[in-house]
Amino acid sequence: MRPVIGITTYVEPASWAVWHDLTSALVPYDYVAAVTDAGGRAVLLPPDDLDADVVRVLDGLVLSGGADVDPELYGAQAEPLTDTRPDRDSGELLLARAALERDLPVLGICRGMQLLAVAAGGVLHQHLPDVFGHERHRPAPAVYGRQEVSFVAGSRIAALMGDDRAVRCYHHQGVAEAGSLVVTGWADDGCVEAVEDPRRRFVLGVQWHPEVVRDKRLFGALTAAASEPGVRHSMG
Repeated sequence: MRPVIGITTYVEPASWAVWHDLTSALVPYDYVAAVTDAGGRAVLLPPDDLDADVVRVLDGLVLSGGADVDPELYGAQAEPLTDTRPDRDSGELLLARAALERDLPVLGICRGMQLLAVAAGGVLHQHLPDVFGHERHRPAPAVYGRQEVSFVAGSRIAALMGDDRAVRCYHHQGVAEAGSLVVTGWADDGCVEAVEDPRRRFVLGVQWHPEVVRDKRLFGALTAAASEPGVRHSMG
């Protein structure tokens, strides 16, 4: 039986067929395909802050990309270019904390990595060009930046990536402080690119977008951790 991997969804206006600008719960299909290709069964999770009981039927969780995390959650005021989705924040923080409490395997991607850092008590940079003086992390609308990442020797992400240090990214915010997480990857400008929690079975956040290239190293590691006997059922 394939492990059930929940993927958090965006909430954005969308159009299809004769329908236009409908508020929709959606996610780029690359996320679904990456989970499927890695041997998992993808289930989409729209924002829901009533409870996090869904973790009881999940074997793993992907915190997807999207809009900025509300700075109020890490004690800051929103800057002019910060674009938030409060419904996502409340639902996903609840879900992430429940998953971490149950030691469910978690992969955070872009915004998802930032959300993990905030859940761990961290702080974000709200606009990287103000910090690093360039736009290489998001060079133009719908154009992925390309970064070379350095990894901490012996870390999970270093073992997964091997000698491949090139990644594709699209973000204007980043992790300033990782809280209780361990930073294990940086771009050449010092931007945090990977975080981990070595106290748990599998908690990994990456600032880039591995789903775009269907990276079986990262998604395969997630589904392998999620396939371990008793991950879900032993937790009730």
